[in-house]
Amino acid sequence: MAVTMAEIQHLRQMTGAGMMDCKNALAEANNDMEKAIEIIRKKGKAIAAKRSDREASEGCVLAGMNGGFAAVLALKCETDFVAKNADFVALTKSILDLALAKQPATQDELLALDMNGLSVAERITERSGVTGEKMELDFYAFVKGAYVMDYIHPGNKLATIVAFNKEAEYQVARDVAMQIAAMNPISLDRASVPADVVAKELEIGREKAREEGKPEAMLDKIAQGRLNKFYQESTLLEQAFIKEAKISVAQYLKQADAQLAPIDFKRVTLNQE
Repeated sequence: MAVTMAEIQHLRQMTGAGMMDCKNALAEANNDMEKAIEIIRKKGKAIAAKRSDREASEGCVLAGMNGGFAAVLALKCETDFVAKNADFVALTKSILDLALAKQPATQDELLALDMNGLSVAERITERSGVTGEKMELDFYAFVKGAYVMDYIHPGNKLATIVAFNKEAEYQVARDVAMQIAAMNPISLDRASVPADVVAKELEIGREKAREEGKPEAMLDKIAQGRLNKFYQESTLLEQAFIKEAKISVAQYLKQADAQLAPIDFKRVTLNQE
């Protein structure tokens, strides 16, 4: 039985597979649509297994908001060509929309969510069969607050989300999200810097001072001074504000609203830094 163009188009809409893949699957299935869909899905699983040891270093990073919930995720693939493909970006957006709607607590929970009859993990595998590349959900995170903001840097390789303790002006919140994207802070403030990071920076400061020939009695004081500089460069509230370097992010927020404060943020990038 001949395969019609209408059947090929329908299968392509159902699976996102290429025209020839759809035609071949329909021919193999004797025009049985359900069997053809299964053939394409099995192909995706085979390709995913075959390429499991390949490095997926490209991809698409997106973020979004739903009320007081914001999420960011990265769907990775092998090549920039696939990463920029409209269907790949659309799949990433569909997964993000599902995350915003269902608000899963973990990446595993997100991968298990139903997406039109298949789990998110199965949809990713299915898409892998279409492109012939390894694909994986590499990152998922979220924040919650009285007000949230997202920022996606042009190119879909870098995105941030940030939550605030109260309602904020859109531009103020967006400025903070862009600050996180540009300056990559490690924490909100010095109090939230992990203890092991503080200890490491103090040790680096002492060792550097020792190499410079400073007196042993002065090493701790010098190291503390260098730790303070680290805080100013690496904590969100103490960083110089990207739009006005003479003030800190904390000072910028105080000018906008003395009670406004960020309470959580996430940042993900596929760029080399």
